[in-house]
Amino acid sequence: MGTRDEDKLARGLGETESDARVRTTALVIIAFAVVLFMLVQARFLLISLAVAIILFSLTSDVIRLIARQRIGRFAFPNWLASIIALVLISGALLVLSSILLAQLNTVLFTTVSYAERAPEAVASLFSWMGEDVEQAVLNSLSSVQISSYVRTVAGQAGNLMQGTVLVILFVGFLFAERIWFDTKMANFLGDEAQAERVNKIISSIIHRVNYYLLVKTAVSLITGAMIYVLAQFFGIELALALGILTFILNYIPNIGSIVATGMVALVAYVETGDAQTTGLIFVLSAAIQFLNGNVIDPWMMGRALRLSSFGIIISLAFWGAVWGIPGMFLSVPIMVMLLVICSHVPGLRKVAVLLSREGLPEDERELDRIGEEIANRKAS
Repeated sequence: MGTRDEDKLARGLGETESDARVRTTALVIIAFAVVLFMLVQARFLLISLAVAIILFSLTSDVIRLIARQRIGRFAFPNWLASIIALVLISGALLVLSSILLAQLNTVLFTTVSYAERAPEAVASLFSWMGEDVEQAVLNSLSSVQISSYVRTVAGQAGNLMQGTVLVILFVGFLFAERIWFDTKMANFLGDEAQAERVNKIISSIIHRVNYYLLVKTAVSLITGAMIYVLAQFFGIELALALGILTFILNYIPNIGSIVATGMVALVAYVETGDAQTTGLIFVLSAAIQFLNGNVIDPWMMGRALRLSSFGIIISLAFWGAVWGIPGMFLSVPIMVMLLVICSHVPGLRKVAVLLSREGLPEDERELDRIGEEIANRKAS
């Protein structure tokens, strides 16, 4: 009735159906622009919140595990288990941030020291095309102000520790609220069945994102270790830094492995100055990335994600443009969340079809199966 009354009112005001469509389109564009503006302006806060939510979902099982432990007759209450988990997470985040900052400082310091040799080393790769081409490449690279880029990267790296503290605060508040989440959801929706369905959808998102991150961590760890051994074998000074940065970059889908391979080859050529050795290192590092990224990774992922490769590239480009490098790391978890939500909203089902790899998004049976698995895990 409301829609018909609005249509009659629109006709009475002299508004045609075409005008109504134009108005709706304009409102959608304005709303998208406002949301995009807010995403860009509040990106530091939103990135920290997104990371905190992911860490919270990863460690919820750890809290339940601690709460089930007993020391004699003493059982850990839920609040104590949450505090222990928060302390462990805080310590791990601070240690990892310190290690990452130390390795980044090492790479940046070495980059500055190699900055003078790098243009000549890269230009010599084009010597087979003639002196004119080699000189043109050298002139182009010499005009690049590497020191300014290094200062920019150093400034962004300095925000890492601030972000870590903010993430720890967010995780602490999420732990404090976790015991009331089901009650709040039921009261908010006013329907027990609908609240249970929403909880299943959230559990499905958490399950898929956690599985993706665990598999990606294992594959990235293997890849980083293999790159470290390769660089150490050829006597590269930055072997440890290259291994750690390769581990981190592999969380960025598709592009991360390419950047890591190019970085290893460039550092190898700047240090050794030998084209044959560099070519061999490049081929071996590319083979490692191909084996782990195209054989081991898909085999371990199985059918857990089923994301469209083209959709991943679009998500990577969008979130990279909005949130920069952190957005690239978060692009796949965000896309997984959108896929699961769109799969269970009838009006957005077609979007889920486009985001899924085979055009077969998650159905209700799969949602029930994941809900049962999580319920059994909580009960055990």
